[in-house]
Amino acid sequence: MLNKGGEVMDINRRKFIKFGGACALGLGVMPLVNVVASNNPKFLPSSKALAGNKWGMAIDMSKCDYCNDCIDACHLAHNVPSIGNTKEEVKWLWTEPHENALPYQSHDYVDESTKNRDVLVLCNHCENPSCVRVCPTQATFKRKDGVVMMDYHRCIGCRYCMAACPYGARSFNFSDPRPHIEEVNKEFPTRTKGVVEKCNLCDERLSVGLPPACVEACPNGVFTFGDLDDPNSDVRKLLASSYNIQRKISYGTKPKIYYIV
Repeated sequence: MLNKGGEVMDINRRKFIKFGGACALGLGVMPLVNVVASNNPKFLPSSKALAGNKWGMAIDMSKCDYCNDCIDACHLAHNVPSIGNTKEEVKWLWTEPHENALPYQSHDYVDESTKNRDVLVLCNHCENPSCVRVCPTQATFKRKDGVVMMDYHRCIGCRYCMAACPYGARSFNFSDPRPHIEEVNKEFPTRTKGVVEKCNLCDERLSVGLPPACVEACPNGVFTFGDLDDPNSDVRKLLASSYNIQRKISYGTKPKIYYIV
């Protein structure tokens, strides 16, 4: 409806032109968006970024005093909510009883200290990730450096990845997680109801030259992180000098998280 002087029409026309321009701009940048969202990014990384062909980690539970500094640092950095309901809890890094975490590495005669020890667990960033194979939207994908990533915008909440993961390393947001975050880290995106999430091996930190938050926060050197393809990396040297095991290797996923025992 027009007022005197046709001001409403002018405003509507301006809105239409602005909207049309935005659409045109969106079409113009679409190739860039596709490149950034693809599994094989073409953009140049930061000069500070840590470079690796196959990121992996060794966890020495004999050094762990269960201070929870690593879990707190991980969850704070990534806005992981504290739901307070075990059936709906969201977790990226947590502990499981030894017999649950390493079921095929346990038997009736395991020493009591080992049997009663909880084990730190997280996404194993598998070489052959079953979660990637079953995802219908490519919301889950593996990068060239081995990190298994989540694109929350593509996730439709089907939870196929949760069913496929033999490690229980994925959590579903049954409700809006944001009211359950005590202190929001504005440097990392919060999630929404209806999407799956998990550890991203601190991709956002690797891209600026920092190690994963759990590695940095641990006061006892429980975590050793590095490039598994580099024989001179700390993680390779540790694996070569210490007996180590992986979780549920019979599934053929080839996990890249190792445990020193």
